[in-house]
Amino acid sequence: MALVKEVIEIIAPKDIFVGDPDASVIVMEFGEYENEDCAKANEVVKQILEKYKGKIKFNFRHFPLTLIHQRSMKASEAAIGAGQTGKFWEMHNTLFSRRRNLGTVSLKLHSIEAGVKDKNFLDSLVSGTYGPKVQDDLKEGIAKGVKEIPAFFINNVPLKVKPNLANLSAAIDEALKNVKKKPKKK
Repeated sequence: MALVKEVIEIIAPKDIFVGDPDASVIVMEFGEYENEDCAKANEVVKQILEKYKGKIKFNFRHFPLTLIHQRSMKASEAAIGAGQTGKFWEMHNTLFSRRRNLGTVSLKLHSIEAGVKDKNFLDSLVSGTYGPKVQDDLKEGIAKGVKEIPAFFINNVPLKVKPNLANLSAAIDEALKNVKKKPKKK
């Protein structure tokens, strides 16, 4: 009798949102945890989520620049690992606040700080369990034309200006106007 290995379904980053789950405006960012501009953008995103509470949802996709930041890949995997226990956003923010300390052992400590209670977290990280999901994000980012990070999309439309509060707000306001113009289906 052959042993059947249990297949564990991994929640992909494309399925992890913060904000209003029913929002018609989706803000998506491709970024990584070691990049200074992405860390600044994360602070702007926090402001945007507060400003547009109940009107938008936000999705972070991983685009680690491993030639520049060698630890960005494992940090992305750590965020996905935390997401499996419902702690993606806590880990996401912890990784940005600790972006200069992203070694594997530190990632385990960061996971504890973020509230992850998975005893297999470090084993999964070391074995590369979540690596394919990071690769999926990278492939999608490349397909969407991402060349620099942070790269933002508002309802799949790329933001072609600097992702500051004013520019993101203007793009979101435009998207909200366009959503309201569409007639409701009967």
